[in-house]
Parts: sequence; structure tokens; C-alpha cells
Amino acid sequence: MKLTSALHSAELAISQTAAPAAMPATSCRGLLRPALTLLVLLSALTGLAYPALITGLAQTLFPFQANGSLVRDGERVVGSELIGQSFTAAHYFHGRPSATAERPYNAMASGGSNLGPANPELVRQVRERIAALAPVPAGQTVPLDLVTSSASGLDPDISPAAAFYQVARVAEARRLLPETVAQLVRDLIQPPQWGMFGEPRVNVLQLNRRLDQLASRR
Repeated sequence: MKLTSALHSAELAISQTAAPAAMPATSCRGLLRPALTLLVLLSALTGLAYPALITGLAQTLFPFQANGSLVRDGERVVGSELIGQSFTAAHYFHGRPSATAERPYNAMASGGSNLGPANPELVRQVRERIAALAPVPAGQTVPLDLVTSSASGLDPDISPAAAFYQVARVAEARRLLPETVAQLVRDLIQPPQWGMFGEPRVNVLQLNRRLDQLASRR
């Protein structure tokens, strides 16, 4: 009697734990439809509507910045305010040294030297750059940004001190009064962002363009 009762209890337990019946096909279709609908809606919202809205606002409110802050000479694009260029001629102001791969100011390979402050190679490079700037004008020291590269290798700006340091060389090369060149620098000094972020700076491309414009009027 006890054996029969135990078998009956076991059969009852097995029947209660049996696998549930398969979900009807209609239920699967019911779940698939809202999932696909949500996918389409989110794709349209985040892939079309949102980018179109942001692009429209940028082109309306900040068209110059939205198009790359391009600097033009008439219809010709001569550069961008955001990406430095390699100026090496004596009659131009020079930007910071660039450590980008293959060539200086290579916008396709942004990066710094990755050399630590005590690295002998960095020390050698800085000494060579200081020697290239010799002779140092009396009463002046070489600005740090003229002998060290930036983290991006593409900085378009230099400090006012670095610009004023080059005034004598540029003025001599262009046969201009040093005060005339120095005034160009003063006119183009930009304050810190919103008055508190960063340091005063001078855009090298804009400064050199002003020099060329001055020469064309002589």
C-alpha cells in the first residue's frame, strides 16, 4: 500500500513539473511587431531627426565653426583656425614644434612625442630647438612653447610671449619697423576662453595672413 502511494506521488510530481507547452506562433508575431516598430522609430529619431536638428542649429547659429573654421583668401581655402601649419620662412611667424608622424602638422596623424620630461631624447630636441633660435635677444628668455610640441602636434596658436619673441626676426626679414609688427601681434591676442579657461593666445595663421596683407598694401 505504501509503495503504491509513493509511486502515485512521484507520478503526480512529474506531471506537475512537465515542460510548458510551446508558445503559439501568434504570440511570437505579437512580440516581433512592436520590437521592429521600436527599431524603426529609434533609427529615424537618432539616425535622421536628431542629426538633422543639430546640423540645422549649427549651420544657423555657428556657420563658421560648423564648417571647420576655414580661413579663406577670396574663394581659396588657405587653412583652418583650428589646425596649425608648418611655417619655416624667416618672414613668417613660426608655430610650435610638431611631433606628428611623417611630417610636421600632419593632420592625418595627430599626436605628441610621448617623451617624458627626463627623457634624454626630449632634452636633446629642446636643446637643438633653442640653438636654432639663437641668438636670444638681450633681456629675453626662450618661450617654452617655441621649443616643445603640443599633445596633438596640431596647435594653431602660440603664446603672446612666443609671438613677441619673433617680432625682431620677422620685422628684419620684411623690412618693417619692429613696432609695426608688434602692433599686429597685440591686435590679434585672444583672451582666455570665456575669460577664465586657458591662456591668452595668438593664431599663427591669422597673424601671417595679416603680415601678407600689410605687405600687399605697401
